[in-house]
Amino acid sequence: MAVTQQLARIPAECLAACRQSASVSPDGDPHWDPPAPDVLDLDWAPALLARLGEVTGLDEVHLDALRQATDGDTNIDLGFLNTHPHAIGPFGPAPTALSPAQVARVSQLLGRIDVLARKATLPTDDHETGSLIGHGAEHIIGGPREYLLKHFSALRDFYLDAAKRHLLVVLWWD
Repeated sequence: MAVTQQLARIPAECLAACRQSASVSPDGDPHWDPPAPDVLDLDWAPALLARLGEVTGLDEVHLDALRQATDGDTNIDLGFLNTHPHAIGPFGPAPTALSPAQVARVSQLLGRIDVLARKATLPTDDHETGSLIGHGAEHIIGGPREYLLKHFSALRDFYLDAAKRHLLVVLWWD
C-alpha cells in the first residue's frame, strides 16, 4: 500500500464536532469521515510540485504558498485526529490544517501561478525533466510534465473551492 498525501475541505463546525466526539469516546474516536467529494488524494506530488517551483524560478512568496498548500500549519490542534487506534495518518507526520483565512490566501496565490508557463520551461524529454525534478520523477508513467500539471491543477482547484466555501483544509499522509 502506497502512502500518499490526503487533503480534506471541511467546515470549522465539522472539526469541532470531531474534537468533541474524540473527547467523549472511550477510545478517542473522532468519527472522522469527510465527504468523498471534499477529499483530494495528492499522491506523492507535494515534493515534486515544490521542486517544480524551485527549478523553474518561482518567487519565494508563491513557492511558500505552494509549500503551505501541501504542508499545512501546526497552529490548529489536531492531536485528536492522531490518536491510536483512530489516527487518520498513522504512516506519516501528524495531521496539519489551514484555517479558512490561510486557505483563502493560499488559493489566491496558487491561482496566480502560471503552471503552463512553468511546464514550458522544462525539458521536453521526460527522462531529462524527471532527472531535473528528482524524487524518482523520471519513472512516472505518462511523464512528469503531465503528472505535475494534473496534480498542480487539482491542488489549485481544490483550494479555490475551499476558499469560496470558507472551509478549513486538513492534511495528512495515509
